[in-house]
Amino acid sequence: MGRLYLNAMSTYVIVYDTPVFGSHHFSLSFWNSSPQTKAPLKKPKWVDDLHNRKPLNEMETVILSINCASAAKIAYKKISTQLETSSQNFSISYLISSLTWRLLATILGSISSLYYSLAQFFYLLSSFPIFSWVHIASRRVLKNTWVNFRIRSCQILYWPIFLEENGMMSISCVEHAEKAALQRHSTWSAMAVDLVLGNLIGLGLLFNTESVCSFVFDFAKEFTNGILRSGSVWLMGVPAGFKLNTELAGVLGMVSLNVIQIWSTLWVFMASFIFYLIRVIAILGITFGATVSAAFVIDVITFATLHIMALHWGITLVYSHQIQALAALWRLFRGRKLNPLRQRLDSYGYTVKQHVVGSLLFTPLLLLLPTTSVFYIFFTITSTTINSICMLIEFAISVIHATPYAEVLIWLVRRKRFPCGVWFEMEHYREHILEDADSKSLLEEHDTPDLIVSNLRSNFLTLGQILLPHYTTIFSGISASSLTTSARGVLSGKRMPSKLGLDLPPPRPWIHMPLRQYWILCHNSIISSMANGEFSN
Repeated sequence: MGRLYLNAMSTYVIVYDTPVFGSHHFSLSFWNSSPQTKAPLKKPKWVDDLHNRKPLNEMETVILSINCASAAKIAYKKISTQLETSSQNFSISYLISSLTWRLLATILGSISSLYYSLAQFFYLLSSFPIFSWVHIASRRVLKNTWVNFRIRSCQILYWPIFLEENGMMSISCVEHAEKAALQRHSTWSAMAVDLVLGNLIGLGLLFNTESVCSFVFDFAKEFTNGILRSGSVWLMGVPAGFKLNTELAGVLGMVSLNVIQIWSTLWVFMASFIFYLIRVIAILGITFGATVSAAFVIDVITFATLHIMALHWGITLVYSHQIQALAALWRLFRGRKLNPLRQRLDSYGYTVKQHVVGSLLFTPLLLLLPTTSVFYIFFTITSTTINSICMLIEFAISVIHATPYAEVLIWLVRRKRFPCGVWFEMEHYREHILEDADSKSLLEEHDTPDLIVSNLRSNFLTLGQILLPHYTTIFSGISASSLTTSARGVLSGKRMPSKLGLDLPPPRPWIHMPLRQYWILCHNSIISSMANGEFSN
């Protein structure tokens, strides 16, 4: 129990609980809030006057002093208690707990060393000139898988280093100790949850491989025959009562049917590999987590629908050039010319021959536009649906990477470790008698009617306030203007982006160390965290 006395015209006593690591502390703002906040455009005058006043006390300095008051003392007491326990007290429970933690450290260190050896093997294999072309080709075809595999490899390399770090600042201040503890546990907790989800998905695929294969075959057959082929034949006729150009619709439809038939024939020969492909997805999920297997699924979908993307690219090219030609001819009739340097329309005098040629080109282009448009709309809807599925999987991957699992788990168990502001519970001495005998004797010494007692309390973060900053970082590259630009681009013949552009954990430099040294590092990091009492807290 701590006390602060502020002697002025009146006597104020502030009572607060001593901040303890793993229990509670005080803070004036969100832990992960940005120091720059968006201010309103116009403030009232009294707000400026209030900020111009000189504050009586620096609240941040007071809170920092409270958090640092007993931190060093508690840390020293914990170390001395551990030394006395290790030298004098050899109880059965202590021995069992110590052996359990050492066994857990040995098992986790061995598993991490196995992953470390696999990651170093793949990294060393890709450096050989013989496999360099395989590495380059696989990085182009399996781009998403390589990105998430690199993130997982860096997490395997760095989690024991982050877990073992412990600066002097965290010893002197409870607030810094809490932040440092959450940063140390963020990497391994994210990797553990990812591996658990990957094992659940992978085991489900392994035990139901045949049913998944039959579902994939039925879906591919229905999608190819029921949507692509039937849609192309329907567009070659009179779709929804529109009168199209028969010759152009026949050419575009036959090209589409031939491309679909060629790709379907190739997939008939590759159908025998679908069974092994599902097994690979399951093994990737069990070994490296759900994010790597989900990224591999995105690459497989992209490769399997390559013919649709090619048809969409071809019809987009025709449609966009047709729209641009019609726009240029319309400017010709208006006597306008596009100035690309200043991004404006300038007046220009065209000749009679140019107007005649423009009239001859404008009529067929305008009459052929509905035929091109229906094919463009059909393949745009198809490719957008496929891209939306890939974006949904990409969104799930980003959410798995960005979720602070350690903070969520600690919040569910002990919410007091996430303060966000302080408030004072006012109590008058004459009305409320404190239960502490020492507090009574100290208050009786101040015989004044203006004696005020207040308790220092904390507000606590909600679960949404903890998750929102992390999820906001993911969508920092997406804005309403970018979505509007993409929608307008579709109307003018531009292709929509196939990726959301969500933020992923940044890649870290690759490190090399002997396998035994890495195992010792993993073992010692777990033992040191157990000795500091972080897991128990």
